Amino acid sequence: MKAELITIGDEILIGQIVDTNSAWMGKQLNLHGIEVYQVTSIHDDRHHILTALANAEKNADLVLITGGLGPTKDDITKTCLCEYFNTELVFHPEVLEHVQSLLSSRNVVINQLNRDQALLPASCTVLHNSAGTASGMWFEHNNTIFVSMPGVPFEMEAIMTEEVFPRLIKLGIMQSIVHKTVLTIGLPESMLAEKIEHWENDLPPFIKLAYLPSPMMVRLRLSGYGSNETLIQDEIDRQVKGLLTIIPDYVFGFDDENMGIVIGRMLEKSGQTMAVAESCTGGSIAQFMTSNPGGSAYFNGGIVAYSNEIKNKLLNVPMELIQTHGAVSQQVAEAMALGAQNALNATYSIATTGIAGPDGGSVEKPVGTVWIAVAGPSGVKSKMFCFKHNRERNIIRTTHTALNLLRTFILTDNSASK
Repeated sequence: MKAELITIGDEILIGQIVDTNSAWMGKQLNLHGIEVYQVTSIHDDRHHILTALANAEKNADLVLITGGLGPTKDDITKTCLCEYFNTELVFHPEVLEHVQSLLSSRNVVINQLNRDQALLPASCTVLHNSAGTASGMWFEHNNTIFVSMPGVPFEMEAIMTEEVFPRLIKLGIMQSIVHKTVLTIGLPESMLAEKIEHWENDLPPFIKLAYLPSPMMVRLRLSGYGSNETLIQDEIDRQVKGLLTIIPDYVFGFDDENMGIVIGRMLEKSGQTMAVAESCTGGSIAQFMTSNPGGSAYFNGGIVAYSNEIKNKLLNVPMELIQTHGAVSQQVAEAMALGAQNALNATYSIATTGIAGPDGGSVEKPVGTVWIAVAGPSGVKSKMFCFKHNRERNIIRTTHTALNLLRTFILTDNSASK
């Protein structure tokens, strides 16, 4: 089954509010095996609404509409629905009773605008709104189901949960969708696609692969569609095992995991700890590691050594080293990592020093130049990276690249100890 989501409201189009409704509905529909075909945001305009409904009917089996059901004159969705489905508004006493009860509990005196919310299209099935005064409406037209709901998120969610999903389940029109997301780092999207091309081409027709790149990683999302959830899950698991034999060094986690969770699990399992010494990342790595619960078991702490004086005083980096090689250098990065490892009594440490931008670069060391060092029981390793000119992305990339270097360092140490 394919669904289209239509959000109605000028406030969305001008950026006054963010459309969280579509995100929530998309996720929930997916869990119920319904594929979202399109998301459309439109003005509170009669012609625009009617056009959107007609276009959606051509492409979707289920059309979910939010917005424009309030009691004021600018909310015109009900009248547009009446026009589209060639019907009229009729009075529903049970809806008025609910509106009166709800407003009374809030010490609000009901007025005519509130009473008019009991006027609903004659051809619709009324969907009870336990969280508000605007009822939902269910239409079936030319083999397409239309559902109109209020734009208030918690009211929409109540109608979807209590009314819409039970009806869709009863109709028996939902298939199973199984997702598995493989998290990769270290290869850009194009190179990754080249490496796994043959594996991707051999995927069965009921499994689709999506590339989801970001400055931190490339996520590979496998989506299986069909009527037998167990068989789909088994096939996806088999395909993931095959993928891991092709790019084992580039996969660091799955689904909702992040690098902090993965590294934390590795450290906690072996009873080891880590610390950070950050210059160009300004505490980003420490924040990332402490954003996950349970970090105190393996994260000892961090030092933001932004100035050369702090590098010298807190991390014991000799000033002569900084003056000779510069703060952004292999020598200083390695000294910072060893200094943090010692000062914070950690098994492993990460150090970053670089030119995040947009200013401060030179011909020898342009903006985006970063040195990352990792210290551990087997010594210290370092590597230079040349990112771009965007400061925010440089910090994000440095953070995740540094964590990945630590991850590979730990894996190497663990392999050597076996």
